[in-house]
Amino acid sequence: MKKEKTKIAFFTVPEYEKEQEWLHKEHQAGWKLIGITLPCFYRFEECEPEDVVYQLDYNQEGMKHKGEYIQMFHDCGWEYITDMAGYAYFRKPVLQMKEKEEIFYDDDSKMDMIKRIFTGRMIPLIIIFFLVVIPQLQKQSYLSTSVNRMVLVLLVLVTILYISVFVKFSIQYWKLKKRIER
Repeated sequence: MKKEKTKIAFFTVPEYEKEQEWLHKEHQAGWKLIGITLPCFYRFEECEPEDVVYQLDYNQEGMKHKGEYIQMFHDCGWEYITDMAGYAYFRKPVLQMKEKEEIFYDDDSKMDMIKRIFTGRMIPLIIIFFLVVIPQLQKQSYLSTSVNRMVLVLLVLVTILYISVFVKFSIQYWKLKKRIER
């Protein structure tokens, strides 16, 4: 029976390339990805160290037709591993590649994926923020019981967290967009 391990790692939405590189290094160290539980618990199985490229695709529409979607990548030599929160995870040994190969062959397809990430991840967060968090923050600020003050403090912390996520995403998104558009 092969050994398994779970590692915790957190990558923000536009850090998919950083996540791919981390998975690549794990495989080179003899641990291949076998699954992901929640957005940050990566399950690995011991394997022979090998130079393997990992690629992620964010395509919730493709996952609606999962069989066809996976077959399309399989036909190009990519092994489907798992999917999590809209991302599909694929890998391919470097020895099977003719050259440096990626799922996205041109800048337009990379930008399409980035737009899908923005639409699928950030827009829902923005909607929740403005329709739930902000109105509750205003409502709690007018009430003066001790419970309401504790809720207000919690909402202020959530607001700070949301704003930091939006700012970090925006900065990373624009850096990635500029780099791809060059």
